[in-house]
Amino acid sequence: MYSLSTRRWLPAALRLRRFSDAIPHPQNGPANKEEIIYTKLKERFNPSQLEILDASGGCGTFFAITIASEAFKGISMVKQHQLVTQTLKEEIEEIHGLQIKTIQ
Repeated sequence: MYSLSTRRWLPAALRLRRFSDAIPHPQNGPANKEEIIYTKLKERFNPSQLEILDASGGCGTFFAITIASEAFKGISMVKQHQLVTQTLKEEIEEIHGLQIKTIQ
C-alpha cells in the first residue's frame, strides 16, 4: 500500500521541484548573501571559526551560522546572538530564518 501512495505523489513532487528551480533568484543571489554575511561577521568579530551554511537547500532563505570569537567572552548567549543579529540586520530582513551558534 505504501508504494502505491508513493507512486501517486512522487511524479507531482518532481514536477514541483523542477518548477521551483526555474524561478530566478533575486539580485543578491544565495551565494552573494553568504559572501555578504561572511564578510560582515569577519570584519565585526574577527572570528577564530566562522561557518555559514545555506540550510534552505540553495535558495538563500535560511542560514545556519557557527561563529567563535574572543568578542563573546564574558557575554551571555542571548547578548552574543543579539550582537550577531544586529550586525546582519539588513540581511535578516531578506531571509526567512537564521540559526546562530556562538562559541566563546
